[in-house]
Amino acid sequence: MKRYLILLFAVLLTGCTAAPSQFMPYEPSQEAFTLLPVSSKRPDISQLEADTDSRQQTVNLILSSMTTEEKVGQLFFARCPAQDGAQLASTYHLGGYILFGRDFKEKTAQQIRDDIASYQQASSIPMLIGVDEEGGTVVRVSSNPELRAHRFPSPQQLYAAGGLDKIIEDAGEKDALLQSLGINVNFAPVADLSTNPEDFIYPRTLGLGAEETAAYVSALVSKMEQDGMGSVLKHFPGYGPNEDTHTGSALDLRPLEQFQTEDFLPFQAGIQAAAGGSAAVLVSHNIMAAVDPDAPSSLSPAVHQLLREELEFQGVILTDDLAMDAAANYAGQQSPAVLALQAGNDMVVTTDFTLEIPQVLAALEEGLLTMEQIDRGVLRVLCWKYDLGLLG
Repeated sequence: MKRYLILLFAVLLTGCTAAPSQFMPYEPSQEAFTLLPVSSKRPDISQLEADTDSRQQTVNLILSSMTTEEKVGQLFFARCPAQDGAQLASTYHLGGYILFGRDFKEKTAQQIRDDIASYQQASSIPMLIGVDEEGGTVVRVSSNPELRAHRFPSPQQLYAAGGLDKIIEDAGEKDALLQSLGINVNFAPVADLSTNPEDFIYPRTLGLGAEETAAYVSALVSKMEQDGMGSVLKHFPGYGPNEDTHTGSALDLRPLEQFQTEDFLPFQAGIQAAAGGSAAVLVSHNIMAAVDPDAPSSLSPAVHQLLREELEFQGVILTDDLAMDAAANYAGQQSPAVLALQAGNDMVVTTDFTLEIPQVLAALEEGLLTMEQIDRGVLRVLCWKYDLGLLG
């Protein structure tokens, strides 16, 4: 953390003009999605330009000071280990930790704050600290009665009780609780479409059609950005009626046109709602047969190209957990993290970061990955951190 503060102080003192990067911040297109209301408030262009300059100077300066090992570590949003979290965050220069139920179980709020503070203090660059707190069946934090008397309700329950107003009210309370603990990214909302209660993903969705879900995602992401909470749109390209990829592969045979006219709409809505750069997109392990019938979406260059070009998303793309069977079985003897970075992911979500980081470093030595690919991902990660207020 100390070195990062020195670098930030240098930006403030010198107005450093590091070499411009290849990364261009996302500029939402009005044509990309038409369900969103157009604001009548005109932005202050001079202030936007000043903010962009400061952002670029800060991330360029940090990048120019980093070793290869530090760069690679920033590309890992690792599952928080049960022990030695601070030491491992420092040793592997991790970009972030995602916390699960065991990290909250039977702990007080102060114990959790102390844990997270130790991770941040051990890190040379402030970490993303994430959690799955969707509401309903996925509640890592509010499942602990020490932290909240009742679990956060599911999106379907909230919508039935009071529509989008109730969802926004709930989001404000959720963001405040997570931030009070030191968490800066919630792996939500679920942008998947499902109206069939038999679908694996159904309980975690809004349970309604494309337009209603798009409006929900837009409203929720806007509220999270307003609160300074990072969001993660999941699970691109849309989970659909597929089976659980924790325990095996899922082949999605739906035509591309169905994704374009239905499943992509909530993701487009979330991307546009996060004009301030607060959102990432998580890619599932489902096999999208219409685009790449041979690889899970998380490890498919073609699916990532679709997200970059057709949906015009320029922020952080990250994988679902690579320890899940659908990804691990496909990778076989290969490194799933190397395959993920080759495919176009900027961050790798994995439990096995102590095994995967050395393999990414070896892939760089062997030419299987290029430093240009690594730098591009690191710049996006640093920009996400900057936009969440972690670097400025």
